[in-house]
Amino acid sequence: MNIRTLPLLALVAFTFQAHAASPDAWAAHDKAVLSACTKASGLIKTSPVGAPAQFDDRVGYTALLLQGQYPQKHMKGRKGSELCLYHKKSKTAYVTEWDSIRKAQ
Repeated sequence: MNIRTLPLLALVAFTFQAHAASPDAWAAHDKAVLSACTKASGLIKTSPVGAPAQFDDRVGYTALLLQGQYPQKHMKGRKGSELCLYHKKSKTAYVTEWDSIRKAQ
């Protein structure tokens, strides 16, 4: 092997190593997820239940469980849950009712 190709091979090897996100980057991502999911939610007084679930980048989503109160008058302030899927690439939140996750009150 030529001595001049060794530095090039080392550079290529380092280029393909995985780069972990910094704690600040994760905090900013979690804040963006909470903001987008809260805006997409149909609940009032919305709050997260636990931490976001980070799916592999091949999936492209972060999941967040939300809780709050239904705004409809006929629901009489009943508590509800929604599951939010945040698409990392488009930065879009999608929510669906998820009351089956907890005991009805």
